[in-house]
Amino acid sequence: MLADAPLFSVIIPFKAPGPYLVESLPHLLALREPRFEIVLLPDAPFDLAAYTDDPRVRAVPTGPVSPAVKRDRGAEGSLGEFLAFIDDDAYPDPAWLTVALVAFEDNPGLCAVGGPAVTPPDDPFWARASGAVFVSRLTGFPERYRPTPPSRDVDDWPTVNLIVRRDAFFAVGGFDTACWPGEDTKFCLDLVHKKGGSIRYLPELFVWHHRRPGLRKHLRQVGNYGLHRGHFVRVHPETSRRPRYFLPALWVLFLAAAVLHGLAVLAGLPVLPFGGALIGLGLAAYAVFLLLVWADLLRFEPASVALAAMPFVALTHAWYGIRFLYGLTKTKLISSLGR
Repeated sequence: MLADAPLFSVIIPFKAPGPYLVESLPHLLALREPRFEIVLLPDAPFDLAAYTDDPRVRAVPTGPVSPAVKRDRGAEGSLGEFLAFIDDDAYPDPAWLTVALVAFEDNPGLCAVGGPAVTPPDDPFWARASGAVFVSRLTGFPERYRPTPPSRDVDDWPTVNLIVRRDAFFAVGGFDTACWPGEDTKFCLDLVHKKGGSIRYLPELFVWHHRRPGLRKHLRQVGNYGLHRGHFVRVHPETSRRPRYFLPALWVLFLAAAVLHGLAVLAGLPVLPFGGALIGLGLAAYAVFLLLVWADLLRFEPASVALAAMPFVALTHAWYGIRFLYGLTKTKLISSLGR
């Protein structure tokens, strides 16, 4: 590494510049740790001078390739000792790189650090409802979406907020560009389970991350996650064959059984004794679960946002479960370029 090389390379893949870039660049350039470069990875060349004249920022057009490919190309052309990955629709807390540097200096054997991606308080109402789905401790991985102590070792972390030692990144060959979304899961699996590295979750290492505005985009995103997680159960069971990932799929199978039971009753066909009572009990239990989620969300969101999030929660579980089951049937997935 050259003596005057930056300490961190911030790597940001996106299709084309827009409002998110206008918002994120000032936050990035105001980071307390000044020894960094920013590598922008758009599809096509654009007038960078219209956005900033800071020499630490450069753009590397990649053509219309997936974010996984962009991140690998950004890493290959970077100069920093640490590779800081963040999404284009996110921006960091001012202490982002400072917190990471302290962790790396305190533990020379640490390969990577990750932290939460918090919904900005000024996001639109329905974007906050979308983000609220992931905030509750009852609906997923709240530490990924709000600062949740304590810090601890993890083996799967999203690239919206992941900082990796350069040598560790290239030791595992970077991201598996055949996987998107899901390249972060495969990368972390390789780093921890194949190379014996460590990833540390730091609640104070956080970025602000805009959520998908509206139900359709929200479900498209979680459906992609479910599809790839189901596929990874088959091909990468080390970090994907865990009970929590199967729960939405089991709920979908329960709902399917309930529908079949109802159709059988309407058709006058024989049904299981007490089948209706068991189905009613299951639906009542899920209704209680939603009430508990709503009560939990009130600690973080206004009552109106928490209430609006309830349909998002229910449909998220159903759609994720359906896509997860479909992913279980796939021996190979073909990555798309859409986000």
